[in-house]
Amino acid sequence: MTGRKIPLRKCIGCGEMKPKKELIRIVRSAAGEVSVDLTGKASGRGAYICPLSDCLKPARKAKRLENALSCKIPDSVFDMLEEKLSGLESGNG
Repeated sequence: MTGRKIPLRKCIGCGEMKPKKELIRIVRSAAGEVSVDLTGKASGRGAYICPLSDCLKPARKAKRLENALSCKIPDSVFDMLEEKLSGLESGNG
């Protein structure tokens, strides 16, 4: 018997392919709202990033998230991401 196939996604920060469950999804809804999708199941256009601030900084600087979602990303989304990442890195997740 073969095991289940693990879906892989590319991190927009470091460019590495990783299992989908290890990444954080940022989603743009049909209405154009951008939010952090912790369940990974919200409908809309999604982009994935590693739960490390080392991946968020270069992605923000190079506007990779804006390019992936084809829209302007509000600072509140980046603030929320930084807050989530700092919580995950310190183990409080």
